[in-house]
Amino acid sequence: MQSVVVTGVSTGIGWAITKILIQHGFRVFGSVRKTQDAKRLSKEFGENFVPLLFDVTDEPAIQAAARQVREQLDGETLFGLVNNAGIAVPAPLMYQTTADFRHQLEVNLVSVLTVTKAFAPLLGTDRSLRGKPGRIVNISSTSGKFGFPFVGAYVTSKHGLEGFSESLRRELMIYGIDVIIVAPGSVATPIWDKADQVDISVYADTEYAEPAQRVREFMVRNGRNGLPAERVGEAVLRALTTPKPRVRYALAPGNFVIRYLPRLLPKRVLDRFIARDLRLRRTG
Repeated sequence: MQSVVVTGVSTGIGWAITKILIQHGFRVFGSVRKTQDAKRLSKEFGENFVPLLFDVTDEPAIQAAARQVREQLDGETLFGLVNNAGIAVPAPLMYQTTADFRHQLEVNLVSVLTVTKAFAPLLGTDRSLRGKPGRIVNISSTSGKFGFPFVGAYVTSKHGLEGFSESLRRELMIYGIDVIIVAPGSVATPIWDKADQVDISVYADTEYAEPAQRVREFMVRNGRNGLPAERVGEAVLRALTTPKPRVRYALAPGNFVIRYLPRLLPKRVLDRFIARDLRLRRTG
């Protein structure tokens, strides 16, 4: 049985990736931060799910998890690593604390390097293992190519992940380890219920009061009408198993305007559209 490590599987996209992979005969080592989630998922997914308890910012815990996986693989290579764990810390950049911005990068970007280094030997940098080299799938976002206002820290992390993946793919060619990006747009997950509860009153006395409300409404509306999370799981399955995968799989729901117009319009024209819709035009 082939084995894949997936980070951040307690809910949402990570849960859906785990579901799809197990349905197709894989054993999934899935990272969670809470023991209760480990027990819940073990009961839900059965014997082909093995929980790994670690936070992606905790390097010693990640190293311990890698040792646990190595022991269970018993000399075989790991089929794949899916770097999925991530968070979104929304705020206008000029009002976001440096600590929050740094935390966003730690979770969404720095941790990908930490996790990848820990599991790279099992993917094939350790040439003593039996089996073909594995693949790495990094879960990016349409935000990796497009900078929407009020989520600048998240956008920064995903732009960084795109560049990281490009460099890593070329560096790991020497080991035969491929690196593939899966970049979904809005995905219908419970995170949007939390977004609807974000406190924007802190901007009430700033120029961003109305834009913040409009951005929140837009995010919640698009998220709840987004892709089923299983679609991302299916894309990950293709990335891991297709003989000649693409370097990037983009999954954007919606019509022509949402999917393609941002790539076709000049940046300044797009700026004007966003400013008009979100009330970001200068007044006075």
